[in-house]
Amino acid sequence: MSKTIIEVENLSKKYTLGERAPYGSLREEIMQTLAFAFKRSVSRSSRLAPDDNVFWALKDVSFEVQEGEVLGIIGKNGAGKSTLLKILSRITEPSSGEIRMSGRVGSLLEVGTGFHPELTGRENIFLNGALLGMSKQEIKSKFDKIVAFAEIDKFLDTPVKRYSSGMYVRLAFAVAAHLEPEILLVDEVLAVGDAEFQKKCLGKMGDVAKDGRTVLFVSHNMAAIANLCDRCILLDSGQIHSAGIPNDVINNYLCASQQDGIQEAPGEYNLADRKNPYLQDKLIVRKIRLLNSQGIPRDTFQMGQEMTIIVDVEGMSDYRDAWIGIIFKSRDDQWLTGISTGMTCSHVDEPRQKREKAILNVPQLPFTPGSYWIGISITRGRSGRIDYVDRAAQFFVVEADVYGTGYHVSADYGVIYLNAKWEIKEVIT
Repeated sequence: MSKTIIEVENLSKKYTLGERAPYGSLREEIMQTLAFAFKRSVSRSSRLAPDDNVFWALKDVSFEVQEGEVLGIIGKNGAGKSTLLKILSRITEPSSGEIRMSGRVGSLLEVGTGFHPELTGRENIFLNGALLGMSKQEIKSKFDKIVAFAEIDKFLDTPVKRYSSGMYVRLAFAVAAHLEPEILLVDEVLAVGDAEFQKKCLGKMGDVAKDGRTVLFVSHNMAAIANLCDRCILLDSGQIHSAGIPNDVINNYLCASQQDGIQEAPGEYNLADRKNPYLQDKLIVRKIRLLNSQGIPRDTFQMGQEMTIIVDVEGMSDYRDAWIGIIFKSRDDQWLTGISTGMTCSHVDEPRQKREKAILNVPQLPFTPGSYWIGISITRGRSGRIDYVDRAAQFFVVEADVYGTGYHVSADYGVIYLNAKWEIKEVIT
């Protein structure tokens, strides 16, 4: 029978805007004293009302985590994810609520947490082990594995304040994962490392989970959450919006995500009510439509079905060398593929019209069932962008008998399906 290792009941964290921390440097205390007289002269009318200067980072959050479970925590920036892990790590005190945890807790939060900057990498390894209650002999038995994983042997006796952010994260993760805490808390800090090290860390987290230890994992990488986690919690404005099987919670989160365009009808999106991140007061991309094989706007397509994408643009007459590009992304924002007008048709340096329609025909959608995003990029040849819409449109793909054999390919086979055929031939000897 599984054992509950973390219990969180009605956890809340309140911040008062403009409030100072109860501690600080001597310089900060002197400045605070000197400013006191000025603050007293400020009229009450200029202050925030009591309800306006309170921010609830977490509000009545309750959940349980079983021993050996990997719990993913997702949500937008500011949803309360990092605050939750800081409270569980005992870095931040809650305003109210109760937390009960069984076992040693190792945490990897933002860069800089848990290490003494003046101490060397070697000294910080032993310091962290001691804080976890481990003996010197226990730490020594793990020391070589930590150093090898972090790949910082040349800098082991250098103060960590001289480490790059990547080196810092490698050592911090190696320490947190190898000193064998019963509970491992990991924040989005893994994004600081390079791609190879991120892959290495995710593999190690999988090993930690297989060893029966409990992991709480905060990330914006939906693929990692889906692959690693047994269960998932979606935080929204400091409260639990939904919880359950990772794929279900992720779908809930992504489908509710704000699009850059306004959906006027299924398959039709108005992109004129937004800001151009590259040109002030000038929008080039105005609208996008997704059509099926009958030319009807749709946001749902069968696997292998034809899709036509029409992008309405304006002001291209000022940019003869501009390319219009379409980007296909998965539900977790992974770039799948892309294609631009500069790749398939020759129009550079030719006269352009004030208003144009760029039409892309995809004879057979190569995606397996799921939800997908379309981004639109306007670039001047191979140089910089002049307009970009990250989530211009969303569409959905449903199962179909694409091979004509009665077999329906599911998303379990990946994101892309192959338009290919097997052939079996007899070998004659």
